[in-house]
Amino acid sequence: MSDPALDRFRELLRFPSYSHEGAEGVDAAFTGFHAALESRFPLVHARLERELVAARSLLYRWPGTGDGPAAVLMAHQDVVAVDDESRWTHPPFAAELVGEGDDAAVWARGALDDKAALVAILEAVEARLAAGFAPAADVYLVFGHDEEAGGTGAEAIVALLVERGVHPWLVIDEGGAVMDGLLPGLGPTAVVGVTEKGIMNIELVVEQSGGHAAIPLAGGSTAVLARAILRLENQPEAPHLIEPVIGLLEALGARMGGIRGWMLRHARTFRGPLARMLAKASPQLAAMTRTTRAVTQLRGSSSKNVVPERATATVNVRILPGASVASAVADIERTIDDPAVQVRVLDGAEPAPVSPADGPAWDAISASIREVFPDAAVAPYVMLQASDSRHFATISDRVYRFLPFDLRQEELQSIHGIDERIRVATYRRAIAFFDALVGRL
Repeated sequence: MSDPALDRFRELLRFPSYSHEGAEGVDAAFTGFHAALESRFPLVHARLERELVAARSLLYRWPGTGDGPAAVLMAHQDVVAVDDESRWTHPPFAAELVGEGDDAAVWARGALDDKAALVAILEAVEARLAAGFAPAADVYLVFGHDEEAGGTGAEAIVALLVERGVHPWLVIDEGGAVMDGLLPGLGPTAVVGVTEKGIMNIELVVEQSGGHAAIPLAGGSTAVLARAILRLENQPEAPHLIEPVIGLLEALGARMGGIRGWMLRHARTFRGPLARMLAKASPQLAAMTRTTRAVTQLRGSSSKNVVPERATATVNVRILPGASVASAVADIERTIDDPAVQVRVLDGAEPAPVSPADGPAWDAISASIREVFPDAAVAPYVMLQASDSRHFATISDRVYRFLPFDLRQEELQSIHGIDERIRVATYRRAIAFFDALVGRL
């Protein structure tokens, strides 16, 4: 049986809308993608105001019946690179439908990150327009074109909205999902990001005497750099709980019995022990308790037989809310404790402000989640990755990060990886979530 919504989704997944430097065919991909959006969602394009911002980002305004504050629904058009198509079980831009029943899934780059949300939003809006629905106040649809490469498109859209005096009462972008077994013995939990970590890239630089590899000198640049890296690896920041994580634990504890549930419900009292427990539970939970540092690039000599005079390492730092770029740099310098290692900030963005886990915006998102995922608890959390939504903190204090997907572990791991895919049932629930949320705007 034909499924028009699924057919539209698969068609839009076939455009390789890359945003990374050096990608080929980008102009054709975005031009084709925009044309397909216009043809597949005619009511959206007939009744909403559409602007092209920063060449490829899309901004739609859905006029409301009143003059109250606007709402913003976000997603991004771009996808990350596919380094080796031969490693994929199904071609990354074929959008093949594989399997039957509950396990039927669409395999494609962007199926989870982030075209499913983008197309699901449009499906919900198109259906509401067909039914004659009008929101109580303006609704903006914001689809950035380069979230994976820094988010200049979303930043430009925010600048436009600032000029127009728009201050949204609700912003929702990609983020948490519905996770089963977040802790052992726990049922499904919809985690909604109320903040996100800051992001910084630093370079560690060591400059020492080099020379011929046949006559190496002790304490060369690579050895000094290696010791610095090992100090960062072996001395992570001490774990601690910030308010959104306390809220997450309290929500989880409300569904658990015994001493464990009691401790979680009193997370504020047991901050120290629970922080240490999370730090040991999993890398994902540990990352919610501290600023993390990951060495991503190493550079030394360009010749195999030359000891380099200059050795460098790039460190990607994700800054926990409550800390800052400056404090994270100071902690790194203190941990390395070696004047021979220079710490240079390449770029950095502060953590996002924390949005409240209560009030009308939170309630609208929570009610929509419960309507579609009735068995799931709703809890705040700290988003570990960066998103376009961070730019909206300048015009709204109600910015949330949630993808209405119930994800299995292997699906979660396919984001930015090989064999990215989304189950058809998951995609349909995403449409239902956005339909429920639009009905509350």
